[in-house]
Amino acid sequence: MGAVVSALKGVLLAIEHATLQRDALAKAAARVERNLGFAHAQMSQLQGYAADTDTRWTGTATRGVSVELMRHQYQFMDRLQQAIAMQSGVLAQSAVQLEQAKGKLMQAEVRLLGLKQILKTRQTALLRTQRQRQQRHTDEFAAMQHARNRALPMSGEKHDN
Repeated sequence: MGAVVSALKGVLLAIEHATLQRDALAKAAARVERNLGFAHAQMSQLQGYAADTDTRWTGTATRGVSVELMRHQYQFMDRLQQAIAMQSGVLAQSAVQLEQAKGKLMQAEVRLLGLKQILKTRQTALLRTQRQRQQRHTDEFAAMQHARNRALPMSGEKHDN
């Protein structure tokens, strides 16, 4: 059994390393996905705030407001639209990062599956070799037993004479 483990040690070590790497990539992908969720929530808040402000302003604009207040309102809405545009960029960048993280995770999964398949193949080959060796020993033992059994009657006849 020790020979089997030492023969597979390299593959087992590679599987352990690949598993750790896959787990780290899964955590990174989950973190990027959470960040994307936060970015979506922030975008919704910004858009909601802009819509509410616009609705309030439209209601107020029918009443007489000063030119100065109107200018401030337009500047404020312009800045709010800039923030929404920036957040849109953050969303796009986060989506790209998520796709990249998922791609890396998929590659790690494929690598891990490949290593597990190599392990399975090597285990099967080692077991086959071990069975062949045992069969050879069994055959040799049976042949020696057969030779002894054939030799006994002859030796027994010589002693009787």
